[in-house]
Amino acid sequence: MNRAPLLVIAAGGTGGHMFPAQALAEVMLARGWRVKLSTDARGARYTSGFSDAVEIEQIASATFARGGIWTKALVPFRIAAGTVRSVWRMLRDKPAAVVGFGGYPSIPAIGAAWILRLPRMIHEQNGVLGRVNEVFARRVDAVACGTWPTTLPEGVNGVHVGNPVRAAVLERAGAGYIAPGDYPMELLVMGGSQGARILSDVVPPAIAALPMEMLRNIRVSHQARDEDATRVSEYYAENGINADVQPFFHDVPRRMSEAQLVISRSGASSIADITVIGRPAILIPFAAAAGDHQVANAQGLVDAEAAILIREEAAYPDSLCEYIQMILTNGPAATKMANSALSLGKPEAAETLADMVENLTIPKEPSQ
Repeated sequence: MNRAPLLVIAAGGTGGHMFPAQALAEVMLARGWRVKLSTDARGARYTSGFSDAVEIEQIASATFARGGIWTKALVPFRIAAGTVRSVWRMLRDKPAAVVGFGGYPSIPAIGAAWILRLPRMIHEQNGVLGRVNEVFARRVDAVACGTWPTTLPEGVNGVHVGNPVRAAVLERAGAGYIAPGDYPMELLVMGGSQGARILSDVVPPAIAALPMEMLRNIRVSHQARDEDATRVSEYYAENGINADVQPFFHDVPRRMSEAQLVISRSGASSIADITVIGRPAILIPFAAAAGDHQVANAQGLVDAEAAILIREEAAYPDSLCEYIQMILTNGPAATKMANSALSLGKPEAAETLADMVENLTIPKEPSQ
Protein backbone atom coordinates (compact mmCIF):
# COMPACT_ATOMS: atom_id res chain seq x y z
CA MET A 1 0.00 0.00 0.00
CA ASN A 2 1.34 3.43 -0.95
CA ARG A 3 1.94 5.36 2.29
CA ALA A 4 3.05 8.55 0.55
CA PRO A 5 1.10 11.60 1.74
CA LEU A 6 -1.93 12.53 -0.34
CA LEU A 7 -2.64 16.04 -1.62
CA VAL A 8 -6.14 16.85 -2.83
CA ILE A 9 -6.19 19.70 -5.36
CA ALA A 10 -9.57 21.31 -5.94
CA ALA A 11 -10.00 23.32 -9.13
CA GLY A 12 -12.15 23.71 -12.17
CA GLY A 13 -14.13 25.84 -14.53
CA THR A 14 -11.41 27.30 -16.74
CA GLY A 15 -7.80 26.87 -17.75
CA GLY A 16 -7.00 29.82 -15.48
CA HIS A 17 -7.74 27.59 -12.49
CA MET A 18 -6.53 24.30 -13.97
CA PHE A 19 -3.10 25.29 -15.33
CA PRO A 20 -1.63 26.38 -11.96
CA ALA A 21 -3.26 23.32 -10.37
CA GLN A 22 -1.47 21.16 -12.94
CA ALA A 23 1.82 22.90 -12.19
CA LEU A 24 1.50 22.19 -8.45
CA ALA A 25 0.56 18.57 -9.17
CA GLU A 26 3.75 18.13 -11.22
CA VAL A 27 5.94 19.40 -8.38
CA MET A 28 4.19 17.40 -5.65
CA LEU A 29 4.46 14.19 -7.67
CA ALA A 30 8.19 14.88 -8.12
CA ARG A 31 8.46 15.28 -4.33
CA GLY A 32 6.97 11.84 -3.80
CA TRP A 33 3.40 12.80 -2.94
CA ARG A 34 0.24 11.21 -4.24
CA VAL A 35 -2.10 13.71 -5.90
CA LYS A 36 -5.83 13.67 -6.47
CA LEU A 37 -7.65 16.33 -8.48
CA SER A 38 -11.20 17.13 -7.38
CA THR A 39 -13.20 18.87 -10.12
CA ASP A 40 -16.50 18.64 -11.98
CA ALA A 41 -17.38 17.57 -15.51
CA ARG A 42 -16.56 21.02 -16.93
CA GLY A 43 -13.16 21.12 -15.23
CA ALA A 44 -12.41 17.57 -16.35
CA ARG A 45 -12.17 18.85 -19.94
CA TYR A 46 -8.88 20.54 -19.00
CA THR A 47 -7.17 17.49 -17.49
CA SER A 48 -5.44 16.13 -20.59
CA GLY A 49 -2.16 17.76 -19.53
CA PHE A 50 -2.17 16.19 -16.07
CA SER A 51 0.10 13.24 -15.36
CA ASP A 52 -1.48 9.80 -15.46
CA ALA A 53 -0.35 9.51 -11.83
CA VAL A 54 -2.95 12.10 -10.80
CA GLU A 55 -6.28 10.55 -9.83
CA ILE A 56 -9.13 12.56 -11.34
CA GLU A 57 -12.22 12.68 -9.17
CA GLN A 58 -15.41 14.31 -10.45
CA ILE A 59 -17.60 15.76 -7.71
CA ALA A 60 -20.94 17.48 -8.30
CA SER A 61 -20.90 21.25 -7.92
CA ALA A 62 -22.80 24.14 -9.48
CA THR A 63 -22.79 27.87 -10.11
CA PHE A 64 -25.40 30.58 -9.87
CA ALA A 65 -23.88 32.21 -12.98
CA ARG A 66 -25.58 29.92 -15.52
CA GLY A 67 -28.99 28.35 -16.13
CA GLY A 68 -32.59 29.28 -15.52
CA ILE A 69 -34.41 29.90 -12.27
CA TRP A 70 -34.99 26.20 -11.50
CA THR A 71 -31.39 25.30 -12.24
CA LYS A 72 -30.22 28.05 -9.91
CA ALA A 73 -32.66 26.93 -7.23
CA LEU A 74 -30.95 23.52 -7.22
CA VAL A 75 -27.42 24.95 -6.86
CA PRO A 76 -27.25 24.80 -3.02
CA PHE A 77 -28.47 21.20 -3.04
CA ARG A 78 -25.92 20.11 -5.65
CA ILE A 79 -23.09 21.81 -3.76
CA ALA A 80 -24.26 20.24 -0.49
CA ALA A 81 -24.40 16.79 -2.11
CA GLY A 82 -20.91 17.24 -3.54
CA THR A 83 -19.58 18.38 -0.17
CA VAL A 84 -21.08 15.37 1.64
CA ARG A 85 -19.50 13.08 -0.94
CA SER A 86 -16.14 14.84 -0.48
CA VAL A 87 -16.36 14.47 3.31
CA TRP A 88 -16.95 10.74 2.94
CA ARG A 89 -14.05 10.34 0.52
CA MET A 90 -11.67 12.34 2.70
CA LEU A 91 -12.57 10.26 5.74
CA ARG A 92 -11.61 7.24 3.63
CA ASP A 93 -8.52 8.67 1.89
CA LYS A 94 -7.15 10.80 4.77
CA PRO A 95 -5.42 13.53 2.68
CA ALA A 96 -2.50 15.33 4.33
CA ALA A 97 -3.58 18.66 2.82
CA VAL A 98 -6.17 20.21 0.51
CA VAL A 99 -5.47 23.13 -1.84
CA GLY A 100 -8.17 25.05 -3.69
CA PHE A 101 -7.54 27.06 -6.86
CA GLY A 102 -10.97 28.63 -7.13
CA GLY A 103 -13.98 28.07 -9.32
CA TYR A 104 -17.25 26.52 -8.19
CA PRO A 105 -15.94 22.96 -8.68
CA SER A 106 -13.52 23.58 -5.79
CA ILE A 107 -16.30 24.24 -3.24
CA PRO A 108 -17.03 20.61 -2.22
CA ALA A 109 -13.40 19.67 -1.50
CA ILE A 110 -12.46 22.88 0.33
CA GLY A 111 -15.78 22.81 2.19
CA ALA A 112 -15.14 19.21 3.25
CA ALA A 113 -11.60 20.07 4.38
CA TRP A 114 -13.02 22.90 6.51
CA ILE A 115 -15.63 20.61 8.06
CA LEU A 116 -13.00 17.97 8.87
CA ARG A 117 -10.43 20.60 9.97
CA LEU A 118 -7.82 19.24 7.58
CA PRO A 119 -4.78 21.39 6.66
CA ARG A 120 -6.04 23.56 3.82
CA MET A 121 -5.14 26.59 1.75
CA ILE A 122 -6.25 28.46 -1.33
CA HIS A 123 -4.35 29.98 -4.24
CA GLU A 124 -5.80 33.04 -5.95
CA GLN A 125 -4.49 33.67 -9.45
CA ASN A 126 -5.93 37.17 -9.96
CA GLY A 127 -5.45 40.56 -8.33
CA VAL A 128 -9.03 40.37 -7.00
CA LEU A 129 -10.33 37.30 -5.14
CA GLY A 130 -12.80 35.18 -7.05
CA ARG A 131 -16.16 34.59 -5.38
CA VAL A 132 -15.31 31.10 -4.11
CA ASN A 133 -11.89 32.06 -2.76
CA GLU A 134 -13.42 35.11 -1.11
CA VAL A 135 -15.81 32.85 0.78
CA PHE A 136 -13.02 30.55 1.98
CA ALA A 137 -10.27 33.14 2.60
CA ARG A 138 -11.10 33.27 6.33
CA ARG A 139 -11.66 29.51 6.56
CA VAL A 140 -8.25 28.25 5.45
CA ASP A 141 -4.81 28.08 7.03
CA ALA A 142 -3.04 30.08 4.31
CA VAL A 143 -3.79 32.23 1.26
CA ALA A 144 -1.29 32.19 -1.61
CA CYS A 145 -1.48 35.02 -4.17
CA GLY A 146 -0.48 34.82 -7.80
CA THR A 147 -0.77 38.57 -8.52
CA TRP A 148 0.57 41.27 -6.24
CA PRO A 149 -0.96 43.21 -4.71
CA THR A 150 -4.13 41.15 -4.32
CA THR A 151 -7.18 42.71 -2.71
CA LEU A 152 -7.93 40.58 0.38
CA PRO A 153 -10.65 40.67 3.03
CA GLU A 154 -9.79 42.64 6.16
CA GLY A 155 -7.71 40.58 8.56
CA VAL A 156 -6.56 38.08 5.91
CA ASN A 157 -2.86 37.97 5.09
CA GLY A 158 -1.66 36.68 1.75
CA VAL A 159 1.69 35.29 0.62
CA HIS A 160 2.89 36.39 -2.82
CA VAL A 161 4.09 33.22 -4.54
CA GLY A 162 3.24 34.08 -8.15
CA ASN A 163 1.19 31.91 -10.51
CA PRO A 164 2.62 28.42 -11.03
CA VAL A 165 3.33 27.56 -14.64
CA ARG A 166 3.44 24.13 -16.21
CA ALA A 167 6.68 22.26 -16.89
CA ALA A 168 6.25 22.96 -20.62
CA VAL A 169 6.40 26.71 -19.86
CA LEU A 170 9.38 26.33 -17.51
CA GLU A 171 11.27 24.57 -20.30
CA ARG A 172 11.00 27.83 -22.28
CA ALA A 173 11.66 30.17 -19.34
CA GLY A 174 13.77 33.14 -20.41
CA ALA A 175 14.02 31.84 -23.98
CA GLY A 176 16.17 34.18 -26.04
CA TYR A 177 14.14 36.95 -27.68
CA ILE A 178 14.70 37.73 -31.35
CA ALA A 179 13.88 41.40 -31.85
CA PRO A 180 11.53 42.24 -34.73
CA GLY A 181 13.15 43.18 -38.02
CA ASP A 182 13.04 42.68 -41.77
CA TYR A 183 12.74 38.90 -41.55
CA PRO A 184 10.02 36.36 -40.58
CA MET A 185 8.18 37.33 -37.38
CA GLU A 186 5.62 35.49 -35.26
CA LEU A 187 2.52 36.98 -33.63
CA LEU A 188 0.63 34.96 -31.02
CA VAL A 189 -3.01 35.91 -30.40
CA MET A 190 -4.64 34.36 -27.31
CA GLY A 191 -8.09 34.96 -25.90
CA GLY A 192 -7.94 32.57 -22.98
CA SER A 193 -8.32 28.82 -23.22
CA GLN A 194 -11.51 29.17 -25.28
CA GLY A 195 -10.56 32.20 -27.36
CA ALA A 196 -12.37 35.54 -27.34
CA ARG A 197 -14.78 37.06 -29.84
CA ILE A 198 -13.39 40.60 -29.61
CA LEU A 199 -9.90 39.44 -30.54
CA SER A 200 -11.36 37.61 -33.52
CA ASP A 201 -13.18 40.81 -34.49
CA VAL A 202 -10.39 43.38 -34.17
CA VAL A 203 -7.04 41.60 -34.50
CA PRO A 204 -7.31 40.24 -38.08
CA PRO A 205 -8.21 43.64 -39.62
CA ALA A 206 -5.57 45.34 -37.49
CA ILE A 207 -2.91 42.99 -38.85
CA ALA A 208 -4.24 43.30 -42.40
CA ALA A 209 -3.80 47.09 -42.19
CA LEU A 210 -0.05 46.79 -41.56
CA PRO A 211 2.29 47.99 -44.34
CA MET A 212 2.83 45.30 -46.96
CA GLU A 213 6.60 45.24 -46.42
CA MET A 214 5.92 44.24 -42.80
CA LEU A 215 2.97 41.98 -43.51
CA ARG A 216 4.93 39.74 -45.86
CA ASN A 217 7.17 38.76 -42.90
CA ILE A 218 4.39 37.97 -40.45
CA ARG A 219 2.99 34.61 -39.43
CA VAL A 220 0.05 34.58 -37.01
CA SER A 221 -1.01 31.95 -34.48
CA HIS A 222 -4.56 32.90 -33.52
CA GLN A 223 -6.59 31.12 -30.86
CA ALA A 224 -10.26 31.59 -31.77
CA ARG A 225 -13.49 30.08 -30.56
CA ASP A 226 -14.96 27.24 -32.60
CA GLU A 227 -17.79 29.45 -33.86
CA ASP A 228 -15.31 32.14 -34.98
CA ALA A 229 -12.51 29.98 -36.38
CA THR A 230 -13.80 29.63 -39.94
CA ARG A 231 -14.45 33.33 -40.53
CA VAL A 232 -11.11 34.28 -38.93
CA SER A 233 -9.22 31.77 -41.09
CA GLU A 234 -11.02 32.97 -44.22
CA TYR A 235 -10.28 36.63 -43.41
CA TYR A 236 -6.56 35.96 -43.00
CA ALA A 237 -6.49 33.90 -46.22
CA GLU A 238 -8.37 36.55 -48.21
CA ASN A 239 -5.83 39.14 -47.11
CA GLY A 240 -2.83 36.95 -47.92
CA ILE A 241 -1.81 36.57 -44.25
CA ASN A 242 -0.02 33.39 -43.18
CA ALA A 243 -2.10 32.29 -40.18
CA ASP A 244 -2.75 29.19 -38.11
CA VAL A 245 -6.18 29.49 -36.45
CA GLN A 246 -7.26 26.95 -33.83
CA PRO A 247 -9.70 26.88 -30.90
CA PHE A 248 -6.95 25.74 -28.54
CA PHE A 249 -3.18 25.52 -28.85
CA HIS A 250 -1.60 22.64 -26.98
CA ASP A 251 1.86 24.09 -27.63
CA VAL A 252 1.42 27.67 -26.37
CA PRO A 253 4.88 27.70 -24.69
CA ARG A 254 6.62 26.94 -27.99
CA ARG A 255 4.58 29.46 -29.95
CA MET A 256 5.11 32.14 -27.31
CA SER A 257 8.86 31.56 -27.15
CA GLU A 258 9.04 32.02 -30.94
CA ALA A 259 6.83 35.15 -30.96
CA GLN A 260 8.00 38.72 -31.41
CA LEU A 261 4.69 39.96 -29.95
CA VAL A 262 1.81 38.48 -27.94
CA ILE A 263 -1.72 39.92 -28.19
CA SER A 264 -3.81 38.54 -25.38
CA ARG A 265 -6.47 38.80 -22.74
CA SER A 266 -4.88 39.35 -19.32
CA GLY A 267 -5.97 36.21 -17.54
CA ALA A 268 -3.63 35.23 -14.73
CA SER A 269 -2.20 32.16 -16.49
CA SER A 270 -1.52 34.11 -19.69
CA ILE A 271 0.26 36.82 -17.69
CA ALA A 272 2.33 34.17 -15.89
CA ASP A 273 3.39 32.55 -19.17
CA ILE A 274 4.27 35.94 -20.72
CA THR A 275 6.46 36.93 -17.75
CA VAL A 276 8.20 33.56 -17.31
CA ILE A 277 9.07 33.33 -21.02
CA GLY A 278 9.51 37.10 -21.38
CA ARG A 279 7.68 38.62 -24.34
CA PRO A 280 6.26 42.06 -25.29
CA ALA A 281 2.50 42.10 -25.10
CA ILE A 282 -0.59 44.04 -26.03
CA LEU A 283 -3.23 43.20 -23.43
CA ILE A 284 -6.99 43.62 -23.88
CA PRO A 285 -8.57 42.76 -20.50
CA PHE A 286 -11.96 41.04 -20.41
CA ALA A 287 -14.33 43.88 -19.53
CA ALA A 288 -16.84 41.65 -17.71
CA ALA A 289 -14.25 40.02 -15.43
CA ALA A 290 -15.38 40.01 -11.81
CA GLY A 291 -13.98 43.01 -9.94
CA ASP A 292 -12.22 44.08 -13.15
CA HIS A 293 -9.52 41.63 -12.12
CA GLN A 294 -7.98 41.33 -15.60
CA VAL A 295 -7.02 45.01 -15.45
CA ALA A 296 -5.44 44.35 -12.04
CA ASN A 297 -3.56 41.38 -13.52
CA ALA A 298 -2.16 43.53 -16.34
CA GLN A 299 -1.15 46.50 -14.22
CA GLY A 300 2.25 45.17 -13.20
CA LEU A 301 3.31 44.68 -16.83
CA VAL A 302 1.99 48.09 -17.80
CA ASP A 303 3.83 49.78 -14.91
CA ALA A 304 7.04 47.98 -15.91
CA GLU A 305 6.56 49.12 -19.55
CA ALA A 306 6.45 45.48 -20.62
CA ALA A 307 2.96 45.68 -22.10
CA ILE A 308 0.44 48.05 -23.65
CA LEU A 309 -3.08 47.88 -22.19
CA ILE A 310 -6.11 48.59 -24.36
CA ARG A 311 -9.49 48.65 -22.68
CA GLU A 312 -12.04 46.48 -24.46
CA GLU A 313 -14.28 49.46 -25.23
CA ALA A 314 -11.30 51.19 -26.89
CA ALA A 315 -10.12 48.18 -28.89
CA TYR A 316 -10.46 49.18 -32.54
CA PRO A 317 -8.51 47.82 -35.52
CA ASP A 318 -6.89 51.15 -36.43
CA SER A 319 -5.50 51.90 -32.96
CA LEU A 320 -4.42 48.29 -32.47
CA CYS A 321 -2.64 48.40 -35.83
CA GLU A 322 -0.69 51.46 -34.69
CA TYR A 323 0.48 49.73 -31.51
CA ILE A 324 1.49 46.56 -33.39
CA GLN A 325 3.45 48.63 -35.89
CA MET A 326 5.07 50.69 -33.12
CA ILE A 327 6.44 47.55 -31.45
CA LEU A 328 7.45 45.67 -34.59
CA THR A 329 9.35 48.62 -36.05
CA ASN A 330 11.46 49.30 -32.94
CA GLY A 331 13.64 46.32 -32.13
CA PRO A 332 15.44 47.87 -29.12
CA ALA A 333 12.15 48.98 -27.55
CA ALA A 334 10.60 45.53 -28.14
CA THR A 335 13.64 43.88 -26.55
CA LYS A 336 13.33 46.19 -23.54
CA MET A 337 9.67 45.20 -23.20
CA ALA A 338 10.62 41.51 -23.32
CA ASN A 339 13.28 41.97 -20.64
CA SER A 340 10.90 43.96 -18.46
CA ALA A 341 8.29 41.20 -18.71
CA LEU A 342 10.93 38.62 -17.79
CA SER A 343 11.91 40.62 -14.71
CA LEU A 344 8.38 40.14 -13.36
CA GLY A 345 8.29 36.37 -13.88
CA LYS A 346 8.20 33.91 -11.00
CA PRO A 347 9.30 30.59 -12.47
CA GLU A 348 9.78 29.30 -8.92
CA ALA A 349 6.08 29.80 -8.05
CA ALA A 350 5.12 26.10 -8.14
CA GLU A 351 8.05 25.16 -5.89
CA THR A 352 7.18 27.96 -3.45
CA LEU A 353 3.56 26.84 -3.37
CA ALA A 354 4.67 23.24 -2.79
CA ASP A 355 6.77 24.43 0.16
CA MET A 356 3.66 26.09 1.61
CA VAL A 357 1.70 22.86 1.21
CA GLU A 358 4.37 20.85 3.02
CA ASN A 359 4.60 23.45 5.80
CA LEU A 360 0.86 23.02 6.37
CA THR A 361 1.42 19.40 7.31
CA ILE A 362 4.18 20.01 9.88
CA PRO A 363 2.72 19.41 13.36
CA LYS A 364 2.46 22.66 15.28
CA GLU A 365 4.16 22.89 18.67
CA PRO A 366 1.62 23.32 21.46
CA SER A 367 1.60 26.84 22.83
CA GLN A 368 3.10 27.26 26.30
